[in-house]
Amino acid sequence: MTAQEVRLCGLLLQEHFGEVVEKVGRNLLKSGTQNLRAIVHETGLSVDLVKKSLCVLMQHGACSFIQGRKGPGSPTEYKAHCDRMLRILRYPRYIYTAKTLYGDTGELIIEELLQRGHMTMSNTVKTVADRLTQSMDEGSSMDYGEVSSTFSKLVETHFLQRCPPAVGAGTTGSSQTANSTSAAPASSTAPTPESFPDCYRVPQVTLIGRSKRPLASEEGEDQRNAKKAKMDPETHGDEGIYWQVNFERFHQHFRDQTIISAVANKLDQTSSEIVRTMLRMSEVTTSSTAPCTKPLSANEIFRSLPSTYNIPRHILDQYLTLLVDDPMEFVGKAGESGGGMYIVNLNQALANLARATLESIVQERFGSRSARIFRLLLRKRHLEQKQVEDFAMIPAKEAKDMLYTLLSQNLVQLQEIPKTPDFAPSRTFYLYTVNQLPTARLLLQNCYKTVANLMERRLFEAKESKRLLEKSQRIEAILASLQASGAEPEQLTEVEEMITAPEKQQLDSLRLHVNKLDSAENQVDETIFLLESYISSSTKPTSFLNDVDGMWLERKAHFDLDDTARTLRHNGQKVERYTKETAGN
Repeated sequence: MTAQEVRLCGLLLQEHFGEVVEKVGRNLLKSGTQNLRAIVHETGLSVDLVKKSLCVLMQHGACSFIQGRKGPGSPTEYKAHCDRMLRILRYPRYIYTAKTLYGDTGELIIEELLQRGHMTMSNTVKTVADRLTQSMDEGSSMDYGEVSSTFSKLVETHFLQRCPPAVGAGTTGSSQTANSTSAAPASSTAPTPESFPDCYRVPQVTLIGRSKRPLASEEGEDQRNAKKAKMDPETHGDEGIYWQVNFERFHQHFRDQTIISAVANKLDQTSSEIVRTMLRMSEVTTSSTAPCTKPLSANEIFRSLPSTYNIPRHILDQYLTLLVDDPMEFVGKAGESGGGMYIVNLNQALANLARATLESIVQERFGSRSARIFRLLLRKRHLEQKQVEDFAMIPAKEAKDMLYTLLSQNLVQLQEIPKTPDFAPSRTFYLYTVNQLPTARLLLQNCYKTVANLMERRLFEAKESKRLLEKSQRIEAILASLQASGAEPEQLTEVEEMITAPEKQQLDSLRLHVNKLDSAENQVDETIFLLESYISSSTKPTSFLNDVDGMWLERKAHFDLDDTARTLRHNGQKVERYTKETAGN
């Protein structure tokens, strides 16, 4: 965990949960696993505030508790999860994806679960139905069955999953409290949702009817209604079964969409539709960490193509051959049965996309000539300065300046291959190279820093115009109440004129700046997701043969260079020995 990750996590916690939760979360990130007493001592907060903050973090999966390291009877310890906190940055993208796939109902279901961490199916259906009813025309209401159907579809496609059962806890769900040290788990390893068979089984919920529109007098009683909902004795058959958002499934969908867009830009729309069909056929059966999809026959792909794409079979075979022969290697061939077995190379696709991203970043920061050198080193692996000048067709002085600039930014590495053991500069090869994985890690940290800077700037802009924003919100609330009560147009105009023309201009400028900053955050997050996916796919363990192949491909040039250096060193020793013998004679 780096300083930039801790800084970004602190800003996300502060924006979504407040300064107290941010202080507790930042302390856990910096100090690691701690018990309640140590957290209270280091943060300077009261025990009650620390307990409530830990409850909020655990409710959203950003913190977990484990048994004390000193053995049975020792205080329960708490550990923060940096990766879970960073996912808060991607909340708008999760919600927008659910809206695209399942409409407004799916959007509200995902939004409610993200806001509350985890909920039961019955409570989620009720809340979403009430919100949809409020947005409908007078006299219309939302049926619970429609919301339940959308909820079931989200579970079937694995976008939602059950929360793992608490290990060694006496209570379930949100009733677990942070000070339950007596209910410490027996094992320090938390269970994963996929580790039990009912992860994606929808319970039978006895929820029939339609949502009721709340009365005007009840709309201001949100807090009391929330408490009544907790004390509601009515049961629906899913008590104790809590659901959460499956982030890995969303990430799998984002990865698939990125690959489809890349194929469409590289080839054409028909090729991307074929790849989309292959990914859709294996989206549930393929693990999110798998290096490639399950093999699919050409016959299965042909039958699963959308009816709008009236592609003959021989044309499909030509497209599949084109995809297999493409240098990007998005699609590979795994056999000949069934007209040919084809797979989508997920890890290879991520590596190529990450490589294109690195080249684009270098080009934007240092220019097209530096990008040409960077791309040349990625392909040739090891080159001397003179070779870089010749292959890139750049004058010696400019190539030297560009190489040193990239070297100072840690985008290019310099490797020394000595001819003799004394490492004399005159008898040493100096080779420039690019290591894609460390470079991706470096640029990922720069992306974290960029997002944190954008968030701080957005918060600063809002703080500077706090008085004007509060005035605008008050006037909007007054206008809404007057419109609800049927006020005259003259009264509405009089209220609107409470904001002067310069203040309106300042508000418009502020909203424009904030929208630009929000858009920039989302765009940088897309780069963060791609780099994180590539790093995760490159570092996770695969089969032994893949590891051996990867090590050989990565080190082949090193072996050749070592052999060359060893030969040169041996020849130098022979010449030196011959010189001494000649001088003695």
